[in-house]
Amino acid sequence: MVDRDAGPRPYPPGNGDPAVMDTAANLALNRVGSFDWDLGTGRLLLDGPALDLFDLLPEEYDQDPGTLARRVPVEDTARLDQVVTDAVGEGRATYGMYFRIRRREGRLMWAHTQGHVLWDDDGHAYRILGVVRDATQELSHAAERAALEEVRRQQTAVVEETAVALARAVTVQDVIGVLKETRGIGRADPVSVVMGLVENNRVHVVAEGQAGSWVPGLEYTGVDQEYPMSEVVRTGELCLVRSRGEFAARYPLLWPHLEPLDVGSAVYLPLIAQGRPLGAIGLLYSVGQPFSPEDRNLLVSFSSSIAQSLQRAILYDQEHDIAEGLQTAMLPRIPPVPGAEVAVRYSAARLGRDVGGDWYDVIPLPGGRVGAVIGDVEGHDTHAAAIMGQLRIALRAYAAEGHAPATVVARASYFLDELDTERFATCTYVDADPVGGGLRIVRAGHLDPLLRQADGNCRQLPVAGGLPLGLSARFGRNDYPVSAVELGPQETLLLYTDGLVEQPGTDLDEGVRMLIDAVRKGPFDVEELADRMLRTMKDRTGEDDMALLLMSRTGAEPGPAARARTLHQYITPADPESLATARDMIREAVRSWEAEERAEDVVLVADELVTNSLVHTEGGAVVTALMFPGPERRLRIEVQDRSSGLPRRREPGEAGTSGRGLLLVDLLADVWGVESRGSGKAVWCEFVCGRAE
Repeated sequence: MVDRDAGPRPYPPGNGDPAVMDTAANLALNRVGSFDWDLGTGRLLLDGPALDLFDLLPEEYDQDPGTLARRVPVEDTARLDQVVTDAVGEGRATYGMYFRIRRREGRLMWAHTQGHVLWDDDGHAYRILGVVRDATQELSHAAERAALEEVRRQQTAVVEETAVALARAVTVQDVIGVLKETRGIGRADPVSVVMGLVENNRVHVVAEGQAGSWVPGLEYTGVDQEYPMSEVVRTGELCLVRSRGEFAARYPLLWPHLEPLDVGSAVYLPLIAQGRPLGAIGLLYSVGQPFSPEDRNLLVSFSSSIAQSLQRAILYDQEHDIAEGLQTAMLPRIPPVPGAEVAVRYSAARLGRDVGGDWYDVIPLPGGRVGAVIGDVEGHDTHAAAIMGQLRIALRAYAAEGHAPATVVARASYFLDELDTERFATCTYVDADPVGGGLRIVRAGHLDPLLRQADGNCRQLPVAGGLPLGLSARFGRNDYPVSAVELGPQETLLLYTDGLVEQPGTDLDEGVRMLIDAVRKGPFDVEELADRMLRTMKDRTGEDDMALLLMSRTGAEPGPAARARTLHQYITPADPESLATARDMIREAVRSWEAEERAEDVVLVADELVTNSLVHTEGGAVVTALMFPGPERRLRIEVQDRSSGLPRRREPGEAGTSGRGLLLVDLLADVWGVESRGSGKAVWCEFVCGRAE
């Protein structure tokens, strides 16, 4: 670094963005740097401002602490080593001390370092995160130094604690959760923390702040609009608002929404990583604040830590969505099962882009029977997912040909062995007669199913089994025993994969007992029960993907005229033709089901629901049309997507161009509603189509 009285040496940003250059220059100007010390490898990473303090060029530093020691007097080096050693030896989380740095020209300057020690589950220190800053001026006046040190110590501790928490954040929601717990940034605790992400040249508010502060019309704002978060994204510089009067004057569009709230000042910080603006964060305070240079310094460091964690979280979420989307696309749509209610669920692992080999299936068989399948291919990668897709299709084909259950599983084992892979798969196949209640079960290395009785009691159902698929063929042991079980009226068969009950370091039987307890206490509706099981057990496990299939016998025998007619259509947001195809499909179904008198209403409402799903959620949608028989024929339209956000009915106003969708649905449909479906939802409506002849 050049002489202290000269300006800081510039560090060119990743893409030359002036906004990033200003932020980097601000960090260097305030002489606060950060470090990350890996105690296992010994590597000590320094950012640009920290290198400046040690008067080192980036190319001169090799991430070796010994290189820094050459810049520190011997006695100070010994004190630093002792402070760190004592902190680790005594199990303390933090340490701090003043020390001297020798400049290139020989002059000594004072600096201060503050570190936070991270510990693993075995109680070993493995990493130290911290900051280093110029302390020359603050040491010139002892009294001022003591007061200033206390304030800085507290604020630095908050930044460090937040940085530690952010280091553990995996998803964007994890980052938001850390920010909502943030306290003591600035001279007081913020009353509200809001965060927006840049999406298609707009700022999308994803963290809403204090209760009652949600403003629907401001969920999305253009980057070029005069809002504070848009401004900091546009300029790359922090924005300080010191009073309510300044808020009203500078942001007249936003102030009417904030005026009723307890907001007296605010700071908005850009979130920039690798030269790319990711979004902005706003800290709102109940009183006016002066925001000293030290405050601004810490706030910039604070935003830098958030931006790095947010970048990792966004990448993780994107990879996880791709993996989950791939896996979900490979799983089948479950047809209605006369005489039974069936619920299925799949949940991807918390492993980013890793995909798994868990699957479920329900296969129509001759004579009104169905084949229920749950399975798990070894491994968590694209190879496991590819094998799962092939194996699922093969097993479905063998079952549909009408083979006996043992033959279906044996052929699936031969098929997997012939794929020339070292992977194996576990599986349970059930040939079920939902009307009569007879079950023929074959288990290939998989967990025993559960049986919930009509009174709510639940127990494990011991089923004789054979080797996993692939291994039985490889070792010539392809004779699978078949277990005959009677499923009584209102009883439920539960099939699941080990990801639902398995937790590293614990007994598998303990997980099964917890699952049985959750089923006993769960609701009788199979859809609600499936959600309850997934939610309860995922809090305990979650590191593996999991699949679940529930089949509950209704006890009533449906005749041919009592079976609902159903059709499905998947609609892709990137394919405008798919929406037109869905319209034609629904119109033709209504005609063939002899309900022409409601055709235009049905098509119009279905079109509105699908359009709303594509516009307001991410990913595609599935539209389902069902004609329920009975004395009063009812036609039901369902649009299912992967978003858990519920639609809200709004008044559009005289000049509004949106907001009329649900009003239209309410006007034309006889009844409509919203249901949770796993991690997503289904918006449905029904039309009475006259009485049956």
